[in-house]
Amino acid sequence: MSTPLDSRQVRAFCALARTGSFTQAARELHLTQSGISHSMKALERDIGCRLLDKLGKKVVLTQAGEQLLHHSKKILQEMKTARETLGHLGKWGRGRLRLGASTTACQHIIPPVLREFKESFPEHAITIEPGDTPELVDSLLHQRIDLALSLASSEPQLEFHPLFTDELHFIVAALHPWAKAGRVERSEIPRQNYILYNKHSITFRLIEDYFRREQMVLNTVIELGSMEATKELVKLGIGVSILAPWIARKEIEDGSLVALPLGRRKLQRRWGILHWRGKRLNLAEETFIGLCESASIPLRSEPDKSRH
Repeated sequence: MSTPLDSRQVRAFCALARTGSFTQAARELHLTQSGISHSMKALERDIGCRLLDKLGKKVVLTQAGEQLLHHSKKILQEMKTARETLGHLGKWGRGRLRLGASTTACQHIIPPVLREFKESFPEHAITIEPGDTPELVDSLLHQRIDLALSLASSEPQLEFHPLFTDELHFIVAALHPWAKAGRVERSEIPRQNYILYNKHSITFRLIEDYFRREQMVLNTVIELGSMEATKELVKLGIGVSILAPWIARKEIEDGSLVALPLGRRKLQRRWGILHWRGKRLNLAEETFIGLCESASIPLRSEPDKSRH
């Protein structure tokens, strides 16, 4: 396996190639001519071929030297870019925050949190990867993101910082018989058409398990990957959905949708921040979690806006 090039020798070689003079290269680099000469001999010995020729007092490159110069310019530019980037990161408030969040959280929780976060860390570069909990867990484990705002996970390598617990309800159109009656008849539950979120999601699995314990099988299910599309179909009377009321708060408040309890037994989900277990969080990450806690307060104690 070949050893990497010595960066000081590469810098001296580039200066010599540019000036064509040992004297000028030595002056630029604050070295002696002898130092430059020894450095070039060591570089040629390391590479195993001649890089320079002398034409009178001028130094010119051999064909191998021209090839090395081509690569050396790129190497030095990369080193310069790395130094500048690290220099920026060393300054207060500069850095990056790579987030993952469910599409629902991206729409309803993340925007106000990031608005406040940017006030404290205006120079931070922020990226957001949307996805369901299993996808976000995979991204964390492969270090593509730093924090994930999602449902709880049992992955042992990750730590879960709880934010709030919500409760799933039946969501129906305002003209649906259940909305008019203000209650759900248990016998009618299996007869409805349902519009539910992605069947590979944790939420879908929780719903299935809940009704299995209730000894019920939900009727025809339309599977969608969009909460917004789900709400629109429910408004049109196409079917019933099962969502947390905070996801349809606007529609519940304007009366186009109605939330009704699933039954005597509640179906709850735990939301929070996932990150590597034992990871020492930096100030930006701690600030983000703190802002998420504040944004979650209304969701923890959400009043029941169901019609009775």
